[in-house]
Amino acid sequence: MTIKLYAQPYDISATGFYFKTAEEYAGLSAKAENDYGQVVEEFEIQFIDGNRIDCALATAWNLSQVNFAAFLDAVEEWEEDRKRRYIIAVSECGSSHNDALNDPSEPDIEIYEVNSLRDLAEQFVDEGVYGPIPESLQFYIDYDTIALDLAMDFSEIEIAGEWVIYACR
Repeated sequence: MTIKLYAQPYDISATGFYFKTAEEYAGLSAKAENDYGQVVEEFEIQFIDGNRIDCALATAWNLSQVNFAAFLDAVEEWEEDRKRRYIIAVSECGSSHNDALNDPSEPDIEIYEVNSLRDLAEQFVDEGVYGPIPESLQFYIDYDTIALDLAMDFSEIEIAGEWVIYACR
């Protein structure tokens, strides 16, 4: 899906414009004038249309005139997992834009595509994270209590309509 952005002038006597590429922005912004014929130089860049994951990425990216071209490149080049990692790194783990942009593996983020901490608890038990559990005891496991313990290290976030569990390391 193509991304559509809007350049909203800070000058209230000027009209903004929609654009999809950095080249289109450069051409339209060069022609932008206010009602008095003065050149408009400053714009707020707004995300208008695109995939839900790209909308979440735009929010985390904190779009501006300075960085929207790199954002458009990232939308085209990055896989969904890298977008999700960037969103979590910047929005939740306290990474700077430059750190998350330059090294997608930093910070080290554990991501699980489950809907809740209880689901993660069940997954961990099934995978043997807590060691072997005798078959006779499997029905007595309190997954809700395990989920409460996991909440000390893991958090939940909704990105583009999907819940993921993550931990910043």
